[in-house]
Amino acid sequence: MSSCVLAYSGGLDTSVILGWLMDEGYEVHAVYVDLGQPGEDRQQVLDKANNAGAASARIVDVREELCRDYAFPVMQWQAKYEGPYLLGTSIARPLISKVMLQVAKEVGATAYAHGATGKGNDQCRFQLAAEALESGITMIAPWRIQKFRDMFPGRTELIKYCEDRGIPVKASKAKPYSSDENCLHISYEAGELERLDVNGVDLVDFGMGVSPQEAPDESESVTIDFESGVPVSVNGEKLSALGVVEKLNEIGGRNGVGRIDMVENRFVGMKSRGVYESPGMTVLYEAHRYIEQLAMDRDLMHLRDRLAPEVAEMVYYGFWFCPKFDALLAFNKEAQKVVTGSVTMELYKGNMMVSNRTSPNSLYDEDIATMEGGGSYNQDDAEGFLRIQGLPGRVQAKVNPREY
Repeated sequence: MSSCVLAYSGGLDTSVILGWLMDEGYEVHAVYVDLGQPGEDRQQVLDKANNAGAASARIVDVREELCRDYAFPVMQWQAKYEGPYLLGTSIARPLISKVMLQVAKEVGATAYAHGATGKGNDQCRFQLAAEALESGITMIAPWRIQKFRDMFPGRTELIKYCEDRGIPVKASKAKPYSSDENCLHISYEAGELERLDVNGVDLVDFGMGVSPQEAPDESESVTIDFESGVPVSVNGEKLSALGVVEKLNEIGGRNGVGRIDMVENRFVGMKSRGVYESPGMTVLYEAHRYIEQLAMDRDLMHLRDRLAPEVAEMVYYGFWFCPKFDALLAFNKEAQKVVTGSVTMELYKGNMMVSNRTSPNSLYDEDIATMEGGGSYNQDDAEGFLRIQGLPGRVQAKVNPREY
């Protein structure tokens, strides 16, 4: 009997896939990768997999690793996909594949199955990460197999399959959208959200915070301390990486921070609409940038900012485990050495306003920057600076005069 590991959530799709794989002759090892999905009974998920006949079922808790080794480096890059998207789903996928391969090695499985569709980004992220770590792994994506799609053309057939086998699922009626959750964010897509004439923010029942309109009428102050680009405390309390994210999710969430509605370009070529909420990471991105403004050299910051969209694209597409990304992470680690300090911001109805920032590595010199008389900056130096900078333009203007 062939053996495989299944990235198992206990939801409708992976419950059916577990049964279908066994029907196809596989010994299935179900793996629930704990990314901080809220409101789920982990033991119930394990019991469901075992009762369905899985050869084994386990939970692997990677919440701390997700924040520390995946989310924080992307935040340090200030990487956002196509403008506002903080990559909350994308960041988690290579870590899931890493865990799946570790379990596969432990149980002797040669195949890795998942429930991602053939139209989305997650299939790319799972497979590109897995094959970069283990070139010989066999990937099983049932939604890309015609036999599976023939058996399950829609949700009705999926639900009936579970009913016939006594598999409990909470999917008796269609939801107006689907969601994916972890401790970094929640994404909402599909269903009614595919209609652009529907207000996504009004449709979605957000799970991590209130709307800006419902947020308190008074601002809330939050102070975040960074060491070499890593957030280490919130309001004076030392916290783990996960602790920082969870605390800022609470603070940002109750102040209406971190909601977006966007149409994005999927890796597979189509445009799709998604609604996202990510209160804690949104606060972190903003606070981190304020420390960089003090401590990071101008040319280094500008180079990083030119590369940041490239990093975001690689994360979104699924190229986490590759030499190019390794090199970019190494660059980032060096660039962040000076990003140490403290930032205080006021959060108010979805807005974030800095009120204080300090850094032992600050390059800001008030005596140089002052617009008042005196100071240590000699304005006469600007004359020679501008004569040198303007030399090419003056030569070109003499040789090829421009009309104006």
